Amino acid sequence: MNAIPTDTALESFDADWQEWHAAHEQHRAHRHGFLAVTHLHWLGSEPARLDGAPGTWSVEADVVRVVLEAGESLQRDGQELNTESGAAVELGPIEERGGINLVSGDTVIELAKRGGEYIVRPRHPGNPLLQAYQGTPAYSPDAAYAVRGTYVPFESPRPTTVGAAVEGIQHVYEAPGEIRFKLAGQELALTAFNGYAPGSLLVLFTDQTSGKTTYAANRSLSAVPAADGSVLLDFNRAVNLPCAYTDLATCPLPPAENRLPVAIEAGEKIPYERQDHQ
Repeated sequence: MNAIPTDTALESFDADWQEWHAAHEQHRAHRHGFLAVTHLHWLGSEPARLDGAPGTWSVEADVVRVVLEAGESLQRDGQELNTESGAAVELGPIEERGGINLVSGDTVIELAKRGGEYIVRPRHPGNPLLQAYQGTPAYSPDAAYAVRGTYVPFESPRPTTVGAAVEGIQHVYEAPGEIRFKLAGQELALTAFNGYAPGSLLVLFTDQTSGKTTYAANRSLSAVPAADGSVLLDFNRAVNLPCAYTDLATCPLPPAENRLPVAIEAGEKIPYERQDHQ
């Protein structure tokens, strides 16, 4: 049974959350973060010029070709790629959900692979969405929504297909197991995907606040299981994905089993930018 938190413990819990939230907001508002994305281009075999990016772009057999004209600059890792005007620069292949960043002046140009397709997303610090960003509303931290659970690995990782925030593509994730926990008197479970950091897990979920006070499509939460399988699910740190802010995102949707039948009044709420669209 969990001990009742003392006033000092609650103050420390609140302070830790405030520090984490401030760092997360700073990361989100990075001058070349997803709030800076100005366009979303899907590449095809037919060469095309793209708004916000220099050159003519095409892709075939997992190889992206960019033809740059005289005076156009495109750099990778500080090296200029336009060394011979009219010559094709070849990039790729790129792994699914992977990407590389190229630079043209003040613009970072993301070349990535999503749902088996190649995309180009220019990111410019002058993008109005970024310039007008005023932070994301969130519930006040509540220790009752930091719950202990158990990570239960599957016998073998399960390929799990989920939808996306944009029509026409699907994402396939490898689910190594599920996290079982109890909240609001109910026994619950969340299918977990491999997280970004080694040893971490990522869960995508909705709950009974989704579409009311929190973003309708999804929220995400990271967790790190201990060696014995115990894991802390701190829903106060549930965050919005890029699609909560911009239509230029390809975010995955939660698997059906991760639609929780309880109201989780913790974590980030509907962004100000979307509150008129819910």
